[in-house]
Amino acid sequence: MGMTMAEKILAKHAGKDKVKAGDFVFAEVDLLLANDITGVLAIQEFEKLGAENVFDKDKITFIPDHFTPNKDILSAKQAKTLREFSRKHDLTHYYEVGRCGVEHVFLPEQGMVKPGDLVVGGDSHTCTYGGLGVFATGMGSTDLACAMATGRVWLKVPETLRFNMEGTPSKWAGGKDLILYILGQIGVDGARYKVMEIGGSAIESLSVEGRLTMANMAIEGGGKTALFKADDKAMEYLDGRVDNINEIEPVFSDKGCEYEKTYNYNVEGLEPLVALPHLPSNVKPVDEVEETVLDQVVIGSCTNGRIEDLREAHQIIKGEKADPNLRFIVIPGSQEVYKQALEEGLIADFIDAGAAFSTPTCGPCLGGHMGVLAPGEKALVTFNRNFIGRMGDPESLVYLSNPQVAAASAITGKISHPREVKPHVKG
Repeated sequence: MGMTMAEKILAKHAGKDKVKAGDFVFAEVDLLLANDITGVLAIQEFEKLGAENVFDKDKITFIPDHFTPNKDILSAKQAKTLREFSRKHDLTHYYEVGRCGVEHVFLPEQGMVKPGDLVVGGDSHTCTYGGLGVFATGMGSTDLACAMATGRVWLKVPETLRFNMEGTPSKWAGGKDLILYILGQIGVDGARYKVMEIGGSAIESLSVEGRLTMANMAIEGGGKTALFKADDKAMEYLDGRVDNINEIEPVFSDKGCEYEKTYNYNVEGLEPLVALPHLPSNVKPVDEVEETVLDQVVIGSCTNGRIEDLREAHQIIKGEKADPNLRFIVIPGSQEVYKQALEEGLIADFIDAGAAFSTPTCGPCLGGHMGVLAPGEKALVTFNRNFIGRMGDPESLVYLSNPQVAAASAITGKISHPREVKPHVKG
């Protein structure tokens, strides 16, 4: 019996020739990450362990992105703890505000994750890197602290669910819509502690950025991680970002490997989807929720804050004005995205449309700052979660969509299909 991608990666990092679903392994990690929330807890646990040194100063990265630039005294103290620990242990990959962005946008663009790696992080959306064939998963701060001291983690080898997505979606639909489609089919616990291995013709034609968006939301289905084949498109993305690209050995599932279950979906002509409050799986086509009047639209986050996302939204917003009764906020995912958007003239057009353009940060995605909602307010965002109270008051309502739908909705002031605003925009 062959092995899946996940089994191959975990076997290699555990020093074994073969593992199977259900086995427990003690595996060496290639990279650990934490942010200004979880990193502080991990540091506290690390110090409780009595550990004097981290296992490798080059393999731990701390990125203050959730409540930064610091929004209050508490967040300033959290960032200070991260900063002082990083200096004490001379961490190579500590990045201050102004040098990074949202962690899950920043790490791939900097070439810090590569196919076949095992990456663990103190953030549930660490699974994002699966878009590049990385076994990447979030974990609690106690486990993270132990890994910071030893360089190893224990894991139960997950079963793998295979998703085949065939066909060509509508020009208005992308990675966000494909993952919302899956969540709508399996629910928020349909992949609990499973690997979501996703492929098929719809994925082969999807950009790497779109795959990262899909992998980012694997956790919304309960997935331990998602894995996409590191094909030529992925290697082209990595070329110039990673060192020694010729030494990378992408991992592929064996023919005849054992999947717990295989899902076959035909997504030919798939139109954009919207996740309604209060679950990412509460999915409906845009056409069925039009006329929902909005108070705020936000484009950004680790899900859809990449330059491709801003370009797609810009196609819709260019030359238009946002509805005057609505707040329109755009948050680039990293300094690199911010600079690229500036050089391409995107920012000027967003501002002309009435958008508030922010420095890179997680901002309102988790109700932190830069757009927290009041009771009863409705927001359409390109984020990954729409749980009760996620973006502010428990009585606020959060809808999830792709960047083009968000841009169109900012113009009309209500949830809208982009074809209603810019029918001639190219896909």
